[in-house]
Amino acid sequence: MRRRSFLYTIGAGSLLLLGVSCKKLIEIPPNPPTAITEAQQFSDSATTMAAVAGVYTYGAYGMGFTFNDGQLSWSTGVSGDELVYAGSSSNAEVKQFYDNGLTPINGVLSTSWTSPYTGIYPVNVIMERVENSPALSATLKRRVKSEMKVVRALYYFNLVNLFGPVPIVTSSDYRANTLLGRGSVDSVYGLVFSDLEDAMQGLAVDYPSDGHARPNLYTAEFLLAKARLYRGEWQKALDAANDIIESHVYTLETDLNNVFLRGSTEAIWQIPAVGPYSTTAEAAQFIPYAPGVVPSYILSPSLLNAFEPDDQRLVNWANKITVNTGGVDRDVYHPYKYKNYYPGSTTEDFMVFRLADLYLIRAEAAAHLDNTSQAIDDIDEVRTRAGLAGTAAVTKDEVLAAVAKERFTELFTEWGNRWFDLKRTGTIDAVLGAEKPNWKPFCALYPVPRSQIILDPNLKQNPGYN
Repeated sequence: MRRRSFLYTIGAGSLLLLGVSCKKLIEIPPNPPTAITEAQQFSDSATTMAAVAGVYTYGAYGMGFTFNDGQLSWSTGVSGDELVYAGSSSNAEVKQFYDNGLTPINGVLSTSWTSPYTGIYPVNVIMERVENSPALSATLKRRVKSEMKVVRALYYFNLVNLFGPVPIVTSSDYRANTLLGRGSVDSVYGLVFSDLEDAMQGLAVDYPSDGHARPNLYTAEFLLAKARLYRGEWQKALDAANDIIESHVYTLETDLNNVFLRGSTEAIWQIPAVGPYSTTAEAAQFIPYAPGVVPSYILSPSLLNAFEPDDQRLVNWANKITVNTGGVDRDVYHPYKYKNYYPGSTTEDFMVFRLADLYLIRAEAAAHLDNTSQAIDDIDEVRTRAGLAGTAAVTKDEVLAAVAKERFTELFTEWGNRWFDLKRTGTIDAVLGAEKPNWKPFCALYPVPRSQIILDPNLKQNPGYN
């Protein structure tokens, strides 16, 4: 029998793990079953919502919301100009990201491909089983399917920005999925847009459970605004961003140290962080495990130089420590947005979407539409919260440069924003060509893991990689 690709073979039995969930995520009726068979999984609202809760679980055992492993933050950070890799020189696979020397056999890279597809599988299963369940109400079916479409859209948004064309998997039929080729970038974005537009028809402004762990209407609209921006659809991006901002449901936290805490007023989507070994994977990746230890990832000179004097984001979201290397003391900064390496006195959750990003989305779209006054107002919302005076930008080009700079200093080490921004704005070759001695334009896309190409002959490699 032909081997099946790991990408497509997450069995239906894995849905049993989805019943293990944080009670704070959703309201589950009393006395839910502790063991759920496949036949029982969608037989009532209790088992259905247990499966839904599992989709948002914090990545335990490789299941749940699989972007919670921190890899998207550090890998794109070192690939670009946010972070310098200062960890063990023996970790050749991580160094490949930093040196822009990725090979298709890199094992760390492989998880950047397989983890999202691992997350997509239960999303597709839930949508199929919910639709076919005679026991569920039309209202519940609509809401659950809408939530799952937001999750699927996020997975594909990140996949297409990491790898370019990728297989579009919209069913749980592994026999059909195993031999899929790569869908075009346009077709992947087409799925993202259709999923989000459909989701908005089935979601309300009110969140369906406590907190902001499950998507509401504005969660879908946020990602739609961002995807429209990435595709250069300025008016649509502005309209979507404006709809959320002008609702006044969210407000910027005045204290930067509160932004990533549970209950943050600017959180549009925020997953409870209950990692098995640390509060958040980002904290475990970026904070040294003991005093005097050199952080594996430190802020790059480019990023440090982008902060203006008195920028409170550098003060509060980066931590300066003195380390000794080669008998010489030196000061370095490491990312410090998430501050609890172990569970601490503050309750941090994993931020997915937040309002500051949305202000900068609207600012960029407005600038492209020649509405520089709106763009400047939005830039200054973010700058004021950072303790800075208003921007000095005046012309359209100056305003666009100011947006790019604010995105660099506001959103560093979050969700690959900087890496994606450099690519979509066409500045990556100029920026990284000056920063990285090994930079070549084809490195803007990661290679498709060779293991996947071996298992699926219809997958083709990105140009430049053997």
